[in-house]
Amino acid sequence: MALKIRLARGGAKKRPFYRIVVAEASAPRDGRYVEKVGHYNPMVAKDNEQRLVVNGERIAYWLGQGAQATERVQKLLSTVEMMSAVTLREQPKKSAPGKKRAEKEAAEAEKAAEAAEAAAAEAAAAEEAAAAPAEEAPAEEAVAEDAPAEEAAAEEAPAEDEASS
Repeated sequence: MALKIRLARGGAKKRPFYRIVVAEASAPRDGRYVEKVGHYNPMVAKDNEQRLVVNGERIAYWLGQGAQATERVQKLLSTVEMMSAVTLREQPKKSAPGKKRAEKEAAEAEKAAEAAEAAAAEAAAAEEAAAAPAEEAPAEEAVAEDAPAEEAAAEEAPAEDEASS
């Protein structure tokens, strides 16, 4: 007998109310259950105490007996720190790639990594080649930088003389 801790829906149309129950896995959603261990009312504000009421001792007992909580109940119980949070998969198992596709993607990734390594090696070699002549260039650049500054100062001086006249 496989037991589940799950939600059983109650309440009126568009006004849901859920009982947290321990039931056989084969029992209908709103049908027979072994024990009611709490309730959940999604219509109440999130910070209200009456939104989720659980009997922690009974839930711990049934978990010890082998009952499995559904994902939704596990998520609710994680809010009151009775269980760990649900780990959701980004890609469902059903749509996961097959063996051949996974092998092909791994081979393509390996080729891309090799190409990246080769490009990095070429870039490093180019930087080393550029670094050697660059050591001599700063002295030449300093001389070239002084000349435009002097020219700019000479151009500004006549403009100031005309403005003062």
